[in-house]
Parts: sequence; C-alpha cells; structure tokens
Amino acid sequence: MQSMFIRKAEEEKMKKEGRLPPGQALTEKFPVLHYGPVPGFDPETWDFKVWGEVEKPLRLTWSQFNDLPKTSLTMDIHCVTRWSKFDTDWQGVSVKTLVDAGLINIKPGARFVLQHAEFGFTANLPLEVVMAENFLMATHFNREPISPDHGFPLRGIVGALPGRGDLEVPYFWKGAKWLRGLEFMRDDNPGFWEQAGYHNRGDVWKEERFG
Repeated sequence: MQSMFIRKAEEEKMKKEGRLPPGQALTEKFPVLHYGPVPGFDPETWDFKVWGEVEKPLRLTWSQFNDLPKTSLTMDIHCVTRWSKFDTDWQGVSVKTLVDAGLINIKPGARFVLQHAEFGFTANLPLEVVMAENFLMATHFNREPISPDHGFPLRGIVGALPGRGDLEVPYFWKGAKWLRGLEFMRDDNPGFWEQAGYHNRGDVWKEERFG
C-alpha cells in the first residue's frame, strides 16, 4: 500500500514537471511486450545493413558495429499500453553520428526510415525523428547488454529527453527490437504494428495510439 502512494506521488511530480503524457501511468518495472519468439544471436553471422535512399549501401558485422562511436542517453520512455518509465539509461549508436562520420550519406529525397528487424518486423519513422538526439540504436540498458526479451543485441530506442520539448516523442513501439537494418525512403511505408491498426506517427503528447 505504501509503495502505491509513493508511486502516485511520483506520478504527480512528473505531471507537474510536464514529463507524464496524457493517459500514461508511471511504472518502476520494465514490462516485456512483443509478438512471437525471441530470436537467437550468432555474432559470427549477424550483420547490420543500411540501404535505400543513400549514396552507398552499408553492411557492418557485429564486431564492426561494436567499434562504432557510442552515445549515452537518459530518456523517459512511454509505451502505447499506457506505462511510462522515467530516467532510463541507454548506450548505443546514434544515426546522426554515422551520418556526421560519413558512413551514411543520405540522398536529398529521403524523408522516411524503415527499421528492419528479425522475423521481418518493421517500424517506420520520419527521417527527422531518426536523426534527432532522442533516437538511438541501443546495445546497452543501465550499462548492461540489453536482455534478449528486450531486443538483444540491438534495438531502436526513442523517448523523451527531459527539458527538450522541441523533440517529437513517439511511443516506445516505434523503436524496433532485434534491429538488423535501416532503409531510407522517399515515401512512407507503414511498419508491422502500423499495418495492424496502430497510429502511423504515434506522438505521445497527442495520444496518437491507434488509427
């Protein structure tokens, strides 16, 4: 009972700070939500690919991906199933870092990005969201490798950076678990959950959950 009151007090604090989106509730847990089995991982055969509206396709082995410059972020994450988890710590690779380093050269006509994951799962985002500071291809959570059921070895992460109200914040499903590649596109292409009825944009502050 006491823990419930503590959680409610923390929720009210987050509301006053403008960090709890409408329709969301605080959780200290990290619920596991996905469709289908957890894929296996073989570092010898795993690769990451970039293609589409780029000057040159890119393929990286697991070893090469791990050698890329790392970024650390502390973000609030918001699930479409109405839970929010605050001040979560992630480490991984920023798409902007790869662009700035010249590893990815995006063609002028690119406007969207489709994340490709294991088992053919996909998630779509506007290019400006993928290039923003609150999108990360994450390998670690709380300084430990992401657990398999949360997307090991790599998952797209998108959330809210406290104090950065200028950044668009989609719901958490917009970052794909078990990420294997990025396809840069001229035209939008709805992902797996978007085709199943979830909102194409998924802005947490507008409660764009479905449709």
